[in-house]
Amino acid sequence: MLASMKLGFEEPQSSYSSGSQNARAWTERWVRSRAYCPNCGNEKLSPFPNNRPVADFFCSSCKEEFELKSKKGNFGSKLVNGAFKTKCERLAASNNPNFFLMNYDLQTLAVVNLFIVPKHFFVREIIEERKPLAATARRAGWVGSNILLGRIPDTGKIHIVQNGLVRPKDVVLEEWQKTLFLRQESQETRGWLLDVMRCVESLRKPEFTLEDVYAFDRHLGQLYPGNQNVRPKIRQQLQYLRNRGYIDFVGRGNYRLRS
Repeated sequence: MLASMKLGFEEPQSSYSSGSQNARAWTERWVRSRAYCPNCGNEKLSPFPNNRPVADFFCSSCKEEFELKSKKGNFGSKLVNGAFKTKCERLAASNNPNFFLMNYDLQTLAVVNLFIVPKHFFVREIIEERKPLAATARRAGWVGSNILLGRIPDTGKIHIVQNGLVRPKDVVLEEWQKTLFLRQESQETRGWLLDVMRCVESLRKPEFTLEDVYAFDRHLGQLYPGNQNVRPKIRQQLQYLRNRGYIDFVGRGNYRLRS
């Protein structure tokens, strides 16, 4: 599978008058013929009918759904998404889609990066409401949304292709399985967990202490101004992550990230 995963877009290329339409046709065709399901490993994803408002692809084996976003440059800290109200309503739905995020190069007409953000990393805290469109706009008053990619932990960005290199499929499937425990929790619970996970990741070291994470108490307090017991909440999240096998407790306020 990996040896045959070609990163170039298929020929013949589309010939739409719009560059964005061409890019969408190329990238969708690539996912349809080359990508696989990160949940079960099924080597073919099926497209939904055109203009479906939520997802682009689904796995016929495990029924996971996927939405594709592609860009010729790198994704920044925010990802422009659809209607704010619709996105918020979809968060709790069982078929809320996972996201494929693809960077491509127009000179080589090839995929540079492709990573997955599993749906269990989508919580209300990472959905930003945009300003309503002006009264002069065609859709006056319409309110869009941004996905705050910067608030998603690195573990929630699983690369299939990274900097032009295809990553081993078994590694991708293992990384996907590592965080499936989050699906069992409510959005509110997941919000805290994801922010504590991101704080731990930002330490950039395999072993850390409780005091290291306490250093983020002001930051977390700003994210959750209604919580007056931030440090007990931090301890609670670390205990949960330990129980789920995401980190190990090595004694006396010391922890280790599980590889």
